[in-house]
Amino acid sequence: MRRSFLATLAGGALILSACGSDTDSADQNETTPAGDSSTIEIEDNNGTHEISVPPASVVATDNRTFETLHDWDVELAAAPLGLMPSTVDYSEDDGIVDLGMHMEPNLEAVVEVNPDVIINGQRFTQYHDDFAELAPDAAIVELDPRDGEPFDEELKRQVLALGQVFDKETEAEALGADLDTAVERVTGAYDSEETVMAVNTSGGEIGFIAPSVGRTLGPIYDVLGLTPALEVEGSTDDHQGDDINVEAIADSNPDWILVMDRDAAVSADDPEYTPANELLENSDALANVTAVQEGQIVYMPADTYTNEGIQTYTEFLNTFADALEAAN
Repeated sequence: MRRSFLATLAGGALILSACGSDTDSADQNETTPAGDSSTIEIEDNNGTHEISVPPASVVATDNRTFETLHDWDVELAAAPLGLMPSTVDYSEDDGIVDLGMHMEPNLEAVVEVNPDVIINGQRFTQYHDDFAELAPDAAIVELDPRDGEPFDEELKRQVLALGQVFDKETEAEALGADLDTAVERVTGAYDSEETVMAVNTSGGEIGFIAPSVGRTLGPIYDVLGLTPALEVEGSTDDHQGDDINVEAIADSNPDWILVMDRDAAVSADDPEYTPANELLENSDALANVTAVQEGQIVYMPADTYTNEGIQTYTEFLNTFADALEAAN
């Protein structure tokens, strides 16, 4: 496992070099003395960027990165605070300039923090060119998982790149190794004869998350080699899941149901909120489904919708592995 993870680091599109230096790679990887800076090159989804490290002013908009940056004690100058999961202390930090929500962002606020690096992505990807115009001297780094690439490898690619920017290579490597271990646990315990259904709950409704293409849980089918209980032509990655008759889910009779409760992250305090477990376990239409009868329903962490980083997936996969191992 560790060998394969290190191969990802060596073979991935991450380039670390001391700008203008003829020293060998060993010298390049030495820790930069306090007060000094150097330049590294990072390859992201759009090309190669030169970044002075350590960056003095950091902006982050990609909610896959918030927990990682927080755990690494990275100070943020600006971020969309409304997208911050409540489980990450950034959401209560008055010192962070608020960029607003992605529907009506306050992009101009980025000017006042004069960023060296903007870690952009997810719901703010569409504003790349705006940031480039407003902060022309900033490196805009985008590391969203790329279509057609193994999802688990893409999660690791992201933290490895961030680890280089913030001198946290060892920590990034550990996050990748933890994910690898969780994947191995699931694949070691899962029987491909058992079918799996992924769903999303929102607004009291159950939505279908399509294998491979569906939001959040869709890529997990490919990572784990899961056998879908149901495949629907024309499925999407809609954030509320695809609208599908609950009876169709019941008719597919999945052995396992994987669940992402969207509302748990954004409206758990709403009196109208119905937790995913109540929707599924109290559904008359699903009462005779094997997954319901056997208690083989696995829920993603409550903050997943706003916290879709590598730690969230590792936690979920270990929960899934626990359930599979207990059922064997």
